[in-house]
Amino acid sequence: MNSIKKIVPGLLVCILIAQLGLFLGKFIPSVGGAPLAIFLGLIAGNTFAKSKKFAAGSKFSESDLLSYSIVLLGGTLSINTILQLGFSGIFFIILQMGLTIALTMFIGKKLGFSKHFSALMASGNAVCGSSAIGATSPVIKANDNDKGISITIVNLTGTLLMFALLPIANLLYNFNTLETSALLGGILQSVGQVIAAGSMVNHKVLELATIFKIVRIVFLVIVVFWCSKEFKNNNVEKEIEADTKISLENEAYSKQKNSLSIPWYIIGFFILCALFSLGLIPDTFSKIFKLISSKFEIIALAGIGMRINISELIKQGPKASLYGILVGISQIVIAVVLIKIFL
Repeated sequence: MNSIKKIVPGLLVCILIAQLGLFLGKFIPSVGGAPLAIFLGLIAGNTFAKSKKFAAGSKFSESDLLSYSIVLLGGTLSINTILQLGFSGIFFIILQMGLTIALTMFIGKKLGFSKHFSALMASGNAVCGSSAIGATSPVIKANDNDKGISITIVNLTGTLLMFALLPIANLLYNFNTLETSALLGGILQSVGQVIAAGSMVNHKVLELATIFKIVRIVFLVIVVFWCSKEFKNNNVEKEIEADTKISLENEAYSKQKNSLSIPWYIIGFFILCALFSLGLIPDTFSKIFKLISSKFEIIALAGIGMRINISELIKQGPKASLYGILVGISQIVIAVVLIKIFL
């Protein structure tokens, strides 16, 4: 009951912001409700809703509601839609992720960042932002400072790319569904950013881009396995300053067996997708799923905006920001080249 009470204030603010974004979006259709919800959330989260009492609700909106939205989206998609990716689509994702990791590690080394910080940046940009960083940080025994900065920079990079990729997709692909979906779903760091960017184009792009993104998330298992092997024989103490303490969470995790499961919402997505493909979910229910999913999605986007801390971004300094920008540009170049070759 106490946890519910903590969630309510922030959740109500996110709902109000989402509704306001949708309302204003009707008068500015060229922008739409999704980006407006993020911007309004950004303003609210750094002004009147900056208090900690709103934090639990905005986090619930950003993570839990978005997860529910993804699961329900599975009940509106046929397996045939996923198969549109084909072998070339899967191969595109594998190469995009692999090259992103390699270049991110290379750029980090050239800029003088530690291997641990670079690995967090690599996993966050290649897979799924904060979730990937959270999954890899205990495996490589990264300190909390590196974890916090990498999450901030990765989220900022994804937010900037969310808007930068749209004119690129329009210029290069005239918003063609497959190429645009691959660009958005293959680059953007979080599911929320993919959904937001896709919704600014059309529903088909939103759906297919989300599928590209989900396949990337499935490969998180491989990325974490790579991190485990890469840092297995490294002496962590050499790269972590003596006065830095590893969090209790990481210490507890290190005592456990190395295991990683696919996020529950990905499993839920595929289960509902399979049921819908087999005709076990009626069209009426599917329409309801789509409606609820879209509502949860816009509220989640408001939560994402609320949790972007402008003061923290400023504190990170030009060097870390440059790292994020260079990685983002690298991802765009890689994706454009691979799309031309494979799609």
